[in-house]
Amino acid sequence: MGFLRLYLRVLGELAPERWLAIALAAANVLLAGLVFLEPVLFGRVVDMLARSEAMPAEAVWSGTLALLAVWAAVGIGGIVANILVAREADRLAHRNRLAAMARYFQHVLGLPLSFHGDTHSGRLLKVMLSGADNMFWVWLGFFRDHLSTFVIALVLLPLTLLLNWRLALLLIVLALSFAIGAAVVIRRTHEGQRSVESHHAALAATAGDALANVMLVQSFVRLSAEARLFQDGIRRLLEAQFPVLDWWALLTVLTRAASTLTVIAIFLLGTALHLQGHASVGEIVTFMGFATLLIGRLEQAMGFVSTMFLQAPAIALYFEVMDTQSTVADPPGLPAMPRPRGAVAFEHVSFAYPGGPPVLSDVSFEAAPGQTVALVGETGAGKSTTMALLQRLWDPQSGRVTIDGIDIRSVSLDSLRSHIGVVFQENLLFNRSFRENLLVGRADATDAELEQACRLAQVHDFILRQPQGYDTRVGERGASLSGGQRQRLAIARALIKDPPILILDEATSALDAATEAKVQLALRALMAGRTTFVIAHRLSTVREADLILVFAEGRIVERGSYDELVARGGAFAQLVATQLAAGAPVREAVD
Repeated sequence: MGFLRLYLRVLGELAPERWLAIALAAANVLLAGLVFLEPVLFGRVVDMLARSEAMPAEAVWSGTLALLAVWAAVGIGGIVANILVAREADRLAHRNRLAAMARYFQHVLGLPLSFHGDTHSGRLLKVMLSGADNMFWVWLGFFRDHLSTFVIALVLLPLTLLLNWRLALLLIVLALSFAIGAAVVIRRTHEGQRSVESHHAALAATAGDALANVMLVQSFVRLSAEARLFQDGIRRLLEAQFPVLDWWALLTVLTRAASTLTVIAIFLLGTALHLQGHASVGEIVTFMGFATLLIGRLEQAMGFVSTMFLQAPAIALYFEVMDTQSTVADPPGLPAMPRPRGAVAFEHVSFAYPGGPPVLSDVSFEAAPGQTVALVGETGAGKSTTMALLQRLWDPQSGRVTIDGIDIRSVSLDSLRSHIGVVFQENLLFNRSFRENLLVGRADATDAELEQACRLAQVHDFILRQPQGYDTRVGERGASLSGGQRQRLAIARALIKDPPILILDEATSALDAATEAKVQLALRALMAGRTTFVIAHRLSTVREADLILVFAEGRIVERGSYDELVARGGAFAQLVATQLAAGAPVREAVD
């Protein structure tokens, strides 16, 4: 994205408050005119005094006082307008910075798992904060300085030709010299600054990776190694940053030199023109004021261009994420899915992850309402992917998935997922209280419903033993809890949701034998009347399933009840035999 296009897009983010932005822009134009008037009035006062010998004293005083009164009014008006513009610009920039973060946060949460699998969460957080912060300074600078500078340079500066075209040409040459120098530096350092920003993002990802795995770092004595990795990242960042800074330092020096030379040239040229009768003393003073004003504005513009250039890669990364489209289409206007009976069908479904080999090939099966279907097979056979397609975490390349005969792509994502409850293999918890984590299941659940679900999941008594009971925080990712405690909380969360379709992904794998027996009773109560899919490696957990689907290399190679499959002596029977040989708890499976 080009520099100018990026700048305009940042300003376009103010569209929700366009009328306030337009009003502030108009105020800036007025302020630029007021600033431009001050050197003109100063020159008029000087000319009045220069002609005073040939004028009556009363005329000199009246003319001078009138000019000073106008000058004072312009100055006071400019101060008041500046205060009001600065106040409203600050508020506008702060509001929209937070709004930009909110839009980014909501957008990223809705992106598909493929995006999150390829992009580190620390990098995403860095892009959000850097992008929003940098846009904040662009908005603030635009309304405080940049717009009035543009008006002076592009509109008012050419008007100086009407006052004295010879002196005006020097000012225009100064502005053009600055613009050309800035363009050259931007061209030479554009790619270098993009590299700098990528190093910043890499640093954030390195730090986030280490902090998220602090137990691993400490257990394997990797503190020094991780610190060295971070220091190496800093070294690479500085190696990329210093050449860019050198170019901008050179431009700053050249701009200051050009400004100084222009002031001297105006004085010399003005003197020569005055001696020839082509410029009054007041005009010379006016143009000296213009030069001083323009020098200050150009230095501000130089600082803006330099800062904007350094910020541009971070802002571009922000928009790059915002422009990322979900691979799971959810266009507005799709109808909501009514609460289904739970009839699920896969019809010749095939799927492959982006850039990867086929994961599912021509998978077809049906699950009747209230039926329990178990998906078994070796790791990587396609079981979890099949259930991901049911939740529309991905869409198949061919075939379709239906619930009650409705293609799940024809209803809104939120309504579809609201009818599906999941107990994950890796139980995911927010760093919030027990109560808040449970309410993820259903935000309007009552305390009584929470407690009932937790009793069924065998976790209520444990929660009451915590310092603040249900209001105790569970730690980041539930780090303060054991695996079994996290899993029981996940089961309680699914109980609270009360979905017609349930997915159990190794839902009891982290429980001891005694607790598992109790939770199995709760799960049976939960599963009653619901269409339930059980992903299991421990084959003892699928004994009572109505239908078992045996996956191998992305295909269903066998299907039937537990006893039918064992008697058949095929792939499922081999899996059972393998677990028996390994001492897996399948005793009840062969009773």
